[in-house]
Amino acid sequence: MTLTLARPGTRTSAPRRVLRPGSVVPALVLLVAVAWALAPGLFTAASPTETVAAALQGPSPAHWFGTDATGRDVFARVIHGASHSVTGALVAVLVGLVAGTAIGVTAGAAGGAVDEVLMRVVDVLLAIPALLLSLSVVILLGFGTTNAAFAVGVTSVAVFARLARAQVVSVRVADFVEAAYGSGGTAASVLWRHILPNSLTPVLALAALQLGSAILQISTLGFLGYGAPPPTPEWGLLISEGRNYVATAWWLTVLPGLVVVAVVLATNRLSQTLRGGERP
Repeated sequence: MTLTLARPGTRTSAPRRVLRPGSVVPALVLLVAVAWALAPGLFTAASPTETVAAALQGPSPAHWFGTDATGRDVFARVIHGASHSVTGALVAVLVGLVAGTAIGVTAGAAGGAVDEVLMRVVDVLLAIPALLLSLSVVILLGFGTTNAAFAVGVTSVAVFARLARAQVVSVRVADFVEAAYGSGGTAASVLWRHILPNSLTPVLALAALQLGSAILQISTLGFLGYGAPPPTPEWGLLISEGRNYVATAWWLTVLPGLVVVAVVLATNRLSQTLRGGERP
């Protein structure tokens, strides 16, 4: 009689991990945030920049998040703000993912002097605090959501580069890679067909984690006044505008802040899921 034992190292595919009960709610939260960013008009008919009611009205069925100091609907501003905060975070992650992965893969595949030079540049970027670096880039480029997104993306280049390099260095000494070289594969073909597909899964999981971090950083820049200018409904700017009314109109800061927290926690949870950190 032959016994078949399940391999302890067998991993569930990423789509199945996302569909587990503990990951469905975070996935829905992130899906709603992305839908707000892509089509805000489907979720609210109120204008995010025009007065629609009396000022500083509390949350009600007519205005779920209340109104601000000029009578604008806060819920509408939060929904329309997703097109700036979430889209900006996606752009930031894309900048860091593409540039950082390119640097890391080049360093890991080339080795030698190329690896040393590129990694020293990465070390310099890592030595600079992320907020200071992003502020410096924004000041050089000018204010605005696009420039803020690019600045946040620059701060994540080093993180992606180090992880991509580590994965490439680990995979390129595997037996199947040596077999591919022994079968006559060129360096470019082996890199493209064998090393990259087996190196990028952790990098993509990091991209999901960096999405939450990018939302926080863009919101921080908006809070400090370096993001989108008023009356643009950017999440960090909404929280900044409401801080003077915390004692009398708590909803101006608390409710947009809860939305930011929910989206960031959802992205962090999905990142853990993609890394296979959730127990079956």
